[in-house]
Amino acid sequence: METSTFLRTKTNSAVPDIAPGDTVRVSFRVREANRERVQTLQGLVVKIRHGGGGGSFTIRKVTYGVGVEHTFPFGSPFLEKVEVVRRGKVRRAKLYYIRRLSARESRLKERREKMAEATVSEMSASEGEQVGELGDSVGIEERA
Repeated sequence: METSTFLRTKTNSAVPDIAPGDTVRVSFRVREANRERVQTLQGLVVKIRHGGGGGSFTIRKVTYGVGVEHTFPFGSPFLEKVEVVRRGKVRRAKLYYIRRLSARESRLKERREKMAEATVSEMSASEGEQVGELGDSVGIEERA
């Protein structure tokens, strides 16, 4: 019998597809004494680990000059919501080199999605043609 049948974990629907370099906002439940509250943490995804236990992702945030890293399991019931704020353009799977960079040096370029970029350019081109045609006819009438 295989161990994968025993280690099958539930996937959390609150976690979208994320990749290293993405800036994410994670809302998770924190238990303090006898009460529970939701805390949000926004940071850069430094690493993603896929494995037998369902995997995890680590985010890094610099607060008051101190770097803080927090690791969240994908299947954690404490994860309320994960939002992708922006997608970063990186060429590594693990971004450990970010730890030794200053806040300004650690900024990443934004990754542009090909599908979204194509639809935006098509929409702007079609709107530009319509505005150009209307603008020419209006301009001729005003001048005459």
